[in-house]
Amino acid sequence: MTAPKRKKARANGEGTIYQRKDGRWEAAGYVLAADGRRKRVRVYGTTRKNAADKLTEKIADSNRGLPVATADSTLGDYLTYWLGSVAVHQLRENTHTRYAACVRLHLIPSLGTKKIARLTAKDIRTFLDRLRATCQCCTQGLDTERKRCCTVGECCQKRLSASTVTYVHSVLKSALEHAVREDELPRNVARNVKAGTHRPRRFRPLTATEARRFLNAARTDRLHALYELALRTGLRKGELLGLRWEDLDLNSGTASIRRSLQRTRSGGLTHLPTKTRASERRIALPTECLRSLKEHKKRQGKERETAGPDWRGSGLVFTTPTGGPLDPANLTRRFRSFLDRTGLRRIRFHDLRHSTATLLLEQGVDLVVIKELLGHAHIGVTAGVYAHVRLRLQRQAIDTLNGALGPVNDNPDDPPAAAGVR
Repeated sequence: MTAPKRKKARANGEGTIYQRKDGRWEAAGYVLAADGRRKRVRVYGTTRKNAADKLTEKIADSNRGLPVATADSTLGDYLTYWLGSVAVHQLRENTHTRYAACVRLHLIPSLGTKKIARLTAKDIRTFLDRLRATCQCCTQGLDTERKRCCTVGECCQKRLSASTVTYVHSVLKSALEHAVREDELPRNVARNVKAGTHRPRRFRPLTATEARRFLNAARTDRLHALYELALRTGLRKGELLGLRWEDLDLNSGTASIRRSLQRTRSGGLTHLPTKTRASERRIALPTECLRSLKEHKKRQGKERETAGPDWRGSGLVFTTPTGGPLDPANLTRRFRSFLDRTGLRRIRFHDLRHSTATLLLEQGVDLVVIKELLGHAHIGVTAGVYAHVRLRLQRQAIDTLNGALGPVNDNPDDPPAAAGVR
């Protein structure tokens, strides 16, 4: 009788694999952990190959010197690993910087020593409640050098806004979700905690009358074409500053939105992909924008002649007088100065985009068309942001219907008001 063929033993360092009683396959091996020590890590799969592949990937990362999160890592070690090895490849640089600030200022000081495998929904709920109620000056020692406020016993009660607390919670949820995907945690306990609903920032978009005043005042400004394009199309600030002449077809009247100009900590002024895939789009340009863009192109030609050898040929539509890219922060200051100089109500630059959507909604333009114009990833984003406008339009529609129906006739013997009309 032929003896059963033995499975080939795994080489030293490849770990062990076996099938559990519940039918899943478990693979275990030693890897470089987030705290710098070698620890045993376990992964699971529906098949032997699936579990082996997961373990092989972790061991390969460990052999390249990349730390791997383990279930017995502290939350502080895990968040450091996640920011440096995972999130850095998935997020825009400015978003990654904001995530890192949340981790450094709030998550690690409060929950950093907790083992991620032992983290509970109660721990997170308690942390968020304390975050809402704690003065940040006291917690972070913001006024230590100035010797005032909390440092002299006069607490200023500088608490985080509800939106910031929600943001910190979302960062924690994102980190723990990756641990679940890597089979380090059975579930994301942060998802079981409700951070509470916060009111979105209220904005006051321009009315139709204010928008006309804005456009008339902008005619004499050097950036007239930019302001008009912002209000008539709803383009984001970075999308406007990242526009190149090659993106515009002034004959057919279209613009291709392909990139965004932003300032990052490492690269300075940098051209980045659009915010989402849906943000990369082709839009129709109003006739008024085509006219102002052609005038702007002529003005830019004169500035090129004036600058001579100092001209920086960037190919951008909106530039400094010497052809260089416009810094987003400088545009914000110029915009504020323009509003003050012309006596217009002070709004944020981004409120021009809100004004575009609001005015279009009030004119009865379909929500799908507005979503495509603004480059929102999902129509729910458009509907959510401009819910207040839709409610006002519903009220107008109901009032219009009430006017058409007229007063209720209480006498059933009387004929309807329109009975004699033929």
